[in-house]
Amino acid sequence: MSYMDVFDYVIVGAGSAGCVLAGRLSQDPGRRVLLLEAGGEDTAPAVRIPAAFPTLLGTECDWGYSTVRQTHTGTSVQMPRGRMLGGSSSLNAMAYIRGNRADYDGWRDHHGAAGWGFDDVLPYFVRAEGNNRLAGPLHGTDGPLRVEDKVFDHEVCLAWVESAAEWGLRRTDDFNGDSQMGTGPFQLTCHDGQRWSAADAYLRPALGRPNLEVRTGAQVTRVVAENGRAVGVVHRDGDREVAVRAEAEVLLCGGSINSPQLLLLSGIGPADHLREFGIDVVVDLPGVGSNLHDHPTVPVIQVITGPDLTDLAATPEAQTLWAQRRRGPLATSPSEMCAFFSTRGSLTVPDMQVHAGAMPFADTLAPPGRPCFTTAVSLLAPRSRGTLKLRSADPLGHPEIDLALYDDQRDLDDLVHGLQNTIAMTETDPVAQYLVEPLLPIPTDLDGGAMAAYARRWTQTMYHPVGTCAMGTGDDAVVDPHLRVRGVGGLRVVDASVMPQIVRGNTNAGTIMIAEKAADLIRR
Repeated sequence: MSYMDVFDYVIVGAGSAGCVLAGRLSQDPGRRVLLLEAGGEDTAPAVRIPAAFPTLLGTECDWGYSTVRQTHTGTSVQMPRGRMLGGSSSLNAMAYIRGNRADYDGWRDHHGAAGWGFDDVLPYFVRAEGNNRLAGPLHGTDGPLRVEDKVFDHEVCLAWVESAAEWGLRRTDDFNGDSQMGTGPFQLTCHDGQRWSAADAYLRPALGRPNLEVRTGAQVTRVVAENGRAVGVVHRDGDREVAVRAEAEVLLCGGSINSPQLLLLSGIGPADHLREFGIDVVVDLPGVGSNLHDHPTVPVIQVITGPDLTDLAATPEAQTLWAQRRRGPLATSPSEMCAFFSTRGSLTVPDMQVHAGAMPFADTLAPPGRPCFTTAVSLLAPRSRGTLKLRSADPLGHPEIDLALYDDQRDLDDLVHGLQNTIAMTETDPVAQYLVEPLLPIPTDLDGGAMAAYARRWTQTMYHPVGTCAMGTGDDAVVDPHLRVRGVGGLRVVDASVMPQIVRGNTNAGTIMIAEKAADLIRR
């Protein structure tokens, strides 16, 4: 094969992890780094405006994935993924949540991921973080990733925190501190009222380096392997394909959908599945595309008495305030407040997370034309596992995604308990005084059967897919604890797909941590 260019590292995907690696690895002036991104620049105005992120869903900035019809819900589930510089860190709700100590210790103890226990990964969280209020030993203050308190609070969201505390949760202003449990405001990956993505944090400061090249509109179609080693990739450049060579390593950072799809297209995965599509088998690796899971989520949406965030943000006053001072309703995330709690009586490890925001939020929901408040209830440690498979050998086609939601009945049973508790919080003053009626038909009978039917009807996810290139030492592991793909030299996966078990909370902070640690592993 004829290669147009030669680099030391070729990074596939300029999302959260890819931006970190590009920034860190290009710090060595003796290493040539190429970053390839299928999407474009992150220049859409809504990327910068925190409250505007829902308007990006379904646009050219979004891969627009969805699952097959789910057996136990009868519906397809949307799976937005960022398709631009910054990836999903340019598309998400900006919540900075690391997860629970038990998550990372579980990677180490139950999956053989040596070196990934909480005490091992905490220094990388701290190194990444530039927090405007919190400091050591659990927080960083001078890292590239800006983490700041919200600059706007909707009155209904404030009232909901009071009600959750009245119901029995402790108040907290740090979900990444000594205890994750409680209720309070999110800290956001924002800076001075604007989104602060991984591209802002890691990529832009590195763009002037002569040893770093970034190509957008460059979708990688396969990894090239020779004699058991990855030696480069082929990517699209308009209507033609271009081959580039990697002298040191190829680093896949496409996320939990694109990374396993690219491995399969490159002949790395379950042999029988690859042969279905006439793909030559490079390595028979059964775990590629398995272990797919996300946080099953069910929204509870109430009509409220006053204007919601959408109404407030649409006013000329709000738009002027954001344009001139980066303040006001446009400067906050639609997910303003949070709660972590356990339905099982644990004092340290939650099984539920609630995202609370003063706007309607549910997949496929048409704009209701009425002010709304949403509490979205997520199951944090689901047991069900799905799969990602090819539909064809076309690298530009979408794969077949099946989350297998509620394959394990206990997931649905647990979510019902979470819903019952969350509804009880919203029936408590002071937030109850703002509520007019349910927008979605919440059962008046809150018993398990009625709530289970409601949950199945409205189940979505929190857009946190993980696990499809799982790290570990078992037979189904795709990468080892150094993130090296088993059976192929010179190839690593560095993104949320390597999480063998989803973390209890939003996954972006954990993905950035993985890439920070991977940069050290690669440089060593």
